[in-house]
Amino acid sequence: MAYYLGRDVKVWALLESSDNLGIATDGTNGASKVSEGTAGSWAFGRRATGLVDGYALGDLTGVDLSIGTTDEDITYVGQRSVLKAEIKKETTMTLTRKKSTLEWDVLFNGPVKSGDEITSGTLTHGARWGVTSAVGGASKISDGLRSPKDHNAASGDIEFGYRMVLKLNSSEFFVMRNAQIASHGVTLNADGTTEETLELISQVTPLIKTVVADCVAATASSDI
Repeated sequence: MAYYLGRDVKVWALLESSDNLGIATDGTNGASKVSEGTAGSWAFGRRATGLVDGYALGDLTGVDLSIGTTDEDITYVGQRSVLKAEIKKETTMTLTRKKSTLEWDVLFNGPVKSGDEITSGTLTHGARWGVTSAVGGASKISDGLRSPKDHNAASGDIEFGYRMVLKLNSSEFFVMRNAQIASHGVTLNADGTTEETLELISQVTPLIKTVVADCVAATASSDI
């Protein structure tokens, strides 16, 4: 587990869709699709143009990164040692910031604006699973009721979840692929300040890259 102060790192939230779009929230009116570059957006498309300083998440006070695995214990007759057989990776990123808007509340709890939902008329879900064009060909905000592999574009790219990019130093990026929003919490401190946390989790093997273009390569279906 590693903890970074918000002022020491930069974090970007990208969609796993490579389309020229983003996700933004409008108070309690819901999450909606917007054009890339729209002010106040949470995430933009999986494109190198989304990894510029002006699009990094703002007002972060801390970033907690945990890299682990899900193992299965295998016991052998006559042996004391238990084998930890790796099943899959498990990466968790927890973002903390001073609460100033309802953005993270809407992302986690919903609603979704009419016209941007994947299932017509179903607006009560959040934007925890990103967008997908698997239904109807146009990108819609996922409701999480399809398997990750079914969040696929016509090109075959897997669009499930978000791509979180953590810039560790001037030339090193930690890339967390196909992450879904797992939890959201709000804490009222004794001094009257309010902090909120957003936890994202991924079971796809993370990447360490030094070139921006490599940070936005599509996830292969075999990696899901």
